[in-house]
Amino acid sequence: MKVSLCTIALNEERALNGLLRDFRDQSYPHKNIEIIMVDNGSTDNSLEIMQEFCETDNGFYNVQVYQNTSKHKNQAAAWNVALEHATGDIIIRVDAHSKIPRHFVARNVFNIEEGEDIVGGGRPNICMNPNKWTLTLLAAEESLFGSSVADYRRAAAAKEYHDSLFHAAYKREVFEKVGGFNEELGRTEDNELHYRMRQAGYKFCCCPEIVSFQHTRNTLDRMIRQKYGNGYWIGLTAGVCPKCLSYFHFIPFVFLIFLVASLVIWIFGQPVYFAIITAMYTMFNLVNTVGAFVLKKSLNPLFLLLPLIFPVLHISYGVGTLIGLIKLPFWKHSLDGSAERRIEEVKQAVIENTKRSADKEESNE
Repeated sequence: MKVSLCTIALNEERALNGLLRDFRDQSYPHKNIEIIMVDNGSTDNSLEIMQEFCETDNGFYNVQVYQNTSKHKNQAAAWNVALEHATGDIIIRVDAHSKIPRHFVARNVFNIEEGEDIVGGGRPNICMNPNKWTLTLLAAEESLFGSSVADYRRAAAAKEYHDSLFHAAYKREVFEKVGGFNEELGRTEDNELHYRMRQAGYKFCCCPEIVSFQHTRNTLDRMIRQKYGNGYWIGLTAGVCPKCLSYFHFIPFVFLIFLVASLVIWIFGQPVYFAIITAMYTMFNLVNTVGAFVLKKSLNPLFLLLPLIFPVLHISYGVGTLIGLIKLPFWKHSLDGSAERRIEEVKQAVIENTKRSADKEESNE
């Protein structure tokens, strides 16, 4: 089967060389792989790195670099550019700040050939430049308390079905049916797309033999901005596609609201509610801090900062959600239906690519 291995990049020069090396090292026959890369307006050397890879003969049947020139400069728009140009029977999405093992493509193809429509595996976090501080941030990101309870973040023990997958491989017919990404969304574009896929009857198969990795933000500032952005788009997406979100997405927001409300009540002479909330939070905080030492089997002294890092991340996420919900009515009013039209455009592009590929195979015969 032909595979389109796709990635997009925005100022990812520090990670791109490693990922492109992973592409080059794939065990699946390169003659059956095309590489589709999309630059999303980088101001560093990301575009040059992709163009240099494009000009190098690695045996792939097609290597192309495109630029996102649409009015939306977000991930969804860039991924739609990749979808429009992908010609493989299978389309695999891999983020630029990631790492994939040698047999990643081969194992995805095997499971799709076994009858699945969408497959993937666990996606644990890794540290690009390991030191005591970045390993502490990694411990915060890996913790269920500090980050997410999403099943795809951890390797599966056996084949199982989830609501979503990271770095998934899709039969191209999936995009022929549901279309592309909603370009009005940022950070939550995959939630909304996967919701449409589930509504269309597709299942997300998580396979234990498939694994990929994502680099954790290596500074606290970047991690805070990431959490704030995630929360912000949860707030906005709640007004467009609430069913694509789970209640877990709103836990930091609820924590923030209860914390602020208890502080207000304290001002009026009732400190007990604030005491209860902080006591419960402190208990979870300390348990997860001890858990980081145990699970990592580490005596890293900077792990002692985790009780301070966790609330900073939670409050950043919660504030983001609050701001998103406040802006929601104004943002929703500005939507003009272009996202729905774009989804259909991508669907037609995928269908046309399928027809061209079929015609080419017939002419070769």
